[in-house]
Amino acid sequence: MVSAKQMISRVVYGSRYDKVPWGQRVYVRPGERLAREVQWQMRLRRAPVIALDDYRKQTDLGEIEEFVTCHMCGDTRQQPLFTPTDGKGKWSYRVVRCPACGFLYRNPNIRPERLGDLYSNNYSGFLTGDYAAGRQRRYRLTMDAFSPVFDDGHDGERRRRLLDFGCGAGLFLELAEQRGFDALGIDLSPDSVAEANRRLTRGKAYFGVPDEVPEIAKGGFDVITLWSVLAHLPRPLQDFRKFRSLLAPGGVLLILTVNAASLQLKAYGSKWNGFTKNHLMFYSSQTMPALLRRTGFAGVAFEPFYGDTIEAGTTKLPEPLRQRLRRNVKAADGGNMLRALAFADDEAIERWGGGLDVRRLHES
Repeated sequence: MVSAKQMISRVVYGSRYDKVPWGQRVYVRPGERLAREVQWQMRLRRAPVIALDDYRKQTDLGEIEEFVTCHMCGDTRQQPLFTPTDGKGKWSYRVVRCPACGFLYRNPNIRPERLGDLYSNNYSGFLTGDYAAGRQRRYRLTMDAFSPVFDDGHDGERRRRLLDFGCGAGLFLELAEQRGFDALGIDLSPDSVAEANRRLTRGKAYFGVPDEVPEIAKGGFDVITLWSVLAHLPRPLQDFRKFRSLLAPGGVLLILTVNAASLQLKAYGSKWNGFTKNHLMFYSSQTMPALLRRTGFAGVAFEPFYGDTIEAGTTKLPEPLRQRLRRNVKAADGGNMLRALAFADDEAIERWGGGLDVRRLHES
């Protein structure tokens, strides 16, 4: 049965876009990218900028929450933009924008010591259920985008050390093992860690934080991965300083997260699929470099995300639509997911930066 929204879309655009995956339609329908950009600029002009004290007075504070300021630049002003909700009354929160640097974040945010509350109740059931259906395909596509970093886990006779931070049920660790890495994982969900260890043969997943696990705390990792984890971190500066310290010379940090510059966000606002129950902060290719620069990384490279089924070839688009999709993704925002490779130092850039558009974060 065709919904009202589908009917409106067909009237405006016709039915030729029905077979385009829903998330990619904003990139292929004529004129929509520019219309959504105008819509976004109008939203920003209309949204008031208020002092933090005034924002506190008009905003309820939950038991496990705290008011925060911009982690990227420290500005205390708030520009409230969105109120995501599940539509069932089970959860909702407020998302603000920093008027100084454009960073989007949840405010009030979750207190770091209560972060585990979000993942304690059978979280692995979610990670291994419907959510997991396309995870390993997405991992492979992202690894391929940053080839040759993940092509082979060996460096001569040595296995390269890899840490999957927020490893969940071990779906990526399983792939890392298959490619020869000496793979470790860590997570705040005890049932997810148990599921990961059932999946692994050589590797090991741990419950807790890096400083509590000697095998991880000693560092020396060639690769650290954050698969859909960055949006969950309430203290990103602190965490990224730790990641930088755990990397060996020449090491790299891979990040996959929702993209706060996404055309889908600009189109759908509070109903954007990146606003999920446990997401706290939202990055773009404009704001992520500030995080990396402040925590000691030497460079970063981004790769566009065109959509899983498009990249995997399971969705076949007519060539004119495929070209329009690629052109608009590159021109607009890089896609609905943000794929980034951060380089610990110049050695890492020299070894792994070939073929990538590397942004250096410090003066040489």
